[in-house]
Amino acid sequence: MKNASFPLLRKNNKIMAIMLAMGLSACSTDISDLRTFVEETKKSQKAKINPLPEIKPYETFRYAANHLRDPFEPFAPAQPARTVKVGGKKGTGPKPIEGRPREALEAFPLDVLRMVGILEQSNIMWALLKGSDGTIHRVKAGNYVGQNHGKITGISEDKISLTEIIPDGLGGWIERPASLALAGSPNEGK
Repeated sequence: MKNASFPLLRKNNKIMAIMLAMGLSACSTDISDLRTFVEETKKSQKAKINPLPEIKPYETFRYAANHLRDPFEPFAPAQPARTVKVGGKKGTGPKPIEGRPREALEAFPLDVLRMVGILEQSNIMWALLKGSDGTIHRVKAGNYVGQNHGKITGISEDKISLTEIIPDGLGGWIERPASLALAGSPNEGK
């Protein structure tokens, strides 16, 4: 069987040699037409490249505001708290408790708070207040509400009574009674 396949291989080698010779003869060293085409193309395309823009040197900025308030710290006025003047006597009369932690409902003005119900648990009366953000808060007598240091003095079935401490305009403070009526009751808005 080996002898039978040799003539076929010899025939294939001859065909390969002829094809190689024909392929090499097709290549010529005369590429003048290609060179003329490239030169004409280069002449017709005159692309203008803009020069790079001038880079300005970076000017450093020295932040020299060490003497100013840090914007990331809570604001605390540098001025001392005003003293209370009532009846000509300095430091007498009502005044807000300094250093008392503020409660959540002290962020809302009274006119946006709505009393929506009451609860009684272990003989303690709780009122349910709804803030402008829609959150329901539970408060009892002694809690603070509103932006004028309003302390809840009593809770009944139809209203919350409180006492606010407001500036009197003369450097002192005065107490003012206020109330929040149950939403939908005849006393609402009074």
